[in-house]
Amino acid sequence: MSIHKARTHGPAYGCAPFPAPASSRGLPSAVLAALLAFMLSGAPAHSEEVQTLNYPETKRVDVAEDHFGETIADPYRWLENDIRRDPDVALWADAQNTLAMRYLSELPGRPIFRERLTALFDHERLTTPLKRGDRNFFTRNSGLDNQSVLVMREGADGKDRIVLNPNDWSEDGTTALAEWAPSSDGTHIAFAIQEAGADWRTIRVLDVDSGAVLDDAISWARFTTIAWARDGSGFFYARNPEPAKDAPFETLILGHSIYFHKLGTPQSEDRLVHAPESAVPLIHTVDVTPDGRYAVIYSTALTGGNAVSLIDLDDADWTVRPVIEAFDNPASIAGNIGTTFFLVTQEGAERGKVVSFDLAHPELTFKNVIMERPDEILRLASLVGDRLIVSWMVDAKTEVERYRLDGTPDGRVELPGIGSAGSFHGRPGDDEAFFVFTSHDIPTSIYRYDVATNRTTPWAEPEVALDLDRIVVEQKFYASKDGTRIPMFVVRRDDVQGPAPTMLYAYGGFGIPMVPFFSPAAMAWVEQGGVYVTAAIRGGSEYGKAWHDGGRRQNKQNVFDDFIAAGEFLSREGIASPDGIAIHGESNGGLLVAAVVNQRPDLFAAALPGVAVTDMLRFDRFTGGKLWTQEFGDPTVEADFHYLRSYSPLHNVTEGIDYPPILVTTADTDDRVVPGHSFKYAATLQAADIGSKPHLLRVEMRAGHGSGKPTDMVIAEVADMWAFAAYWTGMKVEMVK
Repeated sequence: MSIHKARTHGPAYGCAPFPAPASSRGLPSAVLAALLAFMLSGAPAHSEEVQTLNYPETKRVDVAEDHFGETIADPYRWLENDIRRDPDVALWADAQNTLAMRYLSELPGRPIFRERLTALFDHERLTTPLKRGDRNFFTRNSGLDNQSVLVMREGADGKDRIVLNPNDWSEDGTTALAEWAPSSDGTHIAFAIQEAGADWRTIRVLDVDSGAVLDDAISWARFTTIAWARDGSGFFYARNPEPAKDAPFETLILGHSIYFHKLGTPQSEDRLVHAPESAVPLIHTVDVTPDGRYAVIYSTALTGGNAVSLIDLDDADWTVRPVIEAFDNPASIAGNIGTTFFLVTQEGAERGKVVSFDLAHPELTFKNVIMERPDEILRLASLVGDRLIVSWMVDAKTEVERYRLDGTPDGRVELPGIGSAGSFHGRPGDDEAFFVFTSHDIPTSIYRYDVATNRTTPWAEPEVALDLDRIVVEQKFYASKDGTRIPMFVVRRDDVQGPAPTMLYAYGGFGIPMVPFFSPAAMAWVEQGGVYVTAAIRGGSEYGKAWHDGGRRQNKQNVFDDFIAAGEFLSREGIASPDGIAIHGESNGGLLVAAVVNQRPDLFAAALPGVAVTDMLRFDRFTGGKLWTQEFGDPTVEADFHYLRSYSPLHNVTEGIDYPPILVTTADTDDRVVPGHSFKYAATLQAADIGSKPHLLRVEMRAGHGSGKPTDMVIAEVADMWAFAAYWTGMKVEMVK
């Protein structure tokens, strides 16, 4: 699939003449000349004196609309056009990218960060194995592979065999293996192909033994899982209707439905399984229970909750039976034994509980099995062997316990440390399960769990090019503006005691918790003597549904207040150096970064909003935006409009105030948060009277919202971001010995 690559734009870029900085007076003329040459090259020369960048010319159009009595100008509306189809947008983006790359290439820390990130990423990364028959399937990245490969291991001690290698699928490494699922006997794998980071998928089928890819091809799958029928005759998947031929990357996410594909038949004959009518857009995913008898369908409006439905596949009609019909609370099936199901739910228990129900009864009744606790969040549960393995979240950290099926406690599962454990992948009757564990100072590792002995043993523990014994992780708590107690994780080297350049990260939305995880990018910052901080602000689910709701819709300002309070705490406690806090976040986290820069530009030394939602008055008009109205509010509703207008990053850039340096990052194929958000935001920053510090736009080509991005692209992007932030926070970047 070819992607148009933008050509070089005409307008000049670089630096306008300016007086020599005061600190240079009295220098020898040769030194001064060299200094000025360096400054004029596009790189910053001194944090106290900043050159004026000559940004690419951005045309303004006469577009204004009335919203509930308020006229809103939108002079950069044309930048919403698809970069792949509008040559003017492509030329503009290329000019912006050229300027950004010239500036970034001269930053003194950039090559060092790139070298160290390469070393830190260079460790084996595996996913939890899925056991089908006597075969284990998992993905593996040896370290610097652009894409992870799919591996099969015969038996417990057999040799590994690569069955799919997406690194051979494209020259630039941008074609990725996305979702995949082996059949119940392990003879076939249905796998999804992702092109250039887009959310659209093409699903194909592999014969594992022969290595042949079958003729079956599924197009327009999106936000899908893949689940095989018990007899291997075909699989369930999710898709949208085929988009208009001239706008596949702009199509709204509407009409999402579950289908069944029978092997050896064309997609046109696929059976429609579930496409419920709804007042709001829905996303559906599907699974099949380990016994193969039931299909489980989860439907969400992205409210932080989901409906649950079941299909008895032994019934030829495949009647969809609702279990949970509302979308208010998260719910998931932990497992089943025959018609008895175990369900994790927050219905009537904001911190979560496990209930059981018998599908054989015409009227479903729920029986409490594991009750809600006052100080912990019941996050995950799995039925493995004859035990329920339950993960509790305590102040964003994981603790795991096991229970008999009647809810009787049966001991704790010891974890390798303080961090995050994923789902236990096993089946009823199995004697083993596998799970992933990670923390800020523990690389993502795979562990085998023995149900009979309640013991965990390492299955895959990677080694990284860093002395992890020197990494210190502390959990601290601080008060937000309204007094709410917020947790944060502070990561540093053991010899960094005083104020240091600090990178602050958060997300704050969609019920996604900020749990401890190992990040090579974070380690690259910490390695240089910096402090890396993750704040578990409202909008996530660290403390249950109320925590999410506290940062949703009309409560969104709490998210910004929590983040601002984190920055103030880091400064007040002497953790961050003066004028030394950089902030970064992606997607909804990019919205967070852009919004707080408007509200407190004095607090931050640098800002890195990535693939950000910045136009809160038009976000609902593109791709998945309709789904986000449940999180943000609906700009077509008057009360919501006024609230969205009050913090929309694009509409609240304030003239006459010095803003920190900002590096905006996006990608041309992002069809989740379309790049028009970042384009319009960058153009607005560059046109505003907000000081002379750089406000740059970096555009990745043949990349999307993040998933599927090749390793070399990830390293290059983070190196640019960290070098930018390091310069403006005063970090001295040195080669590690």
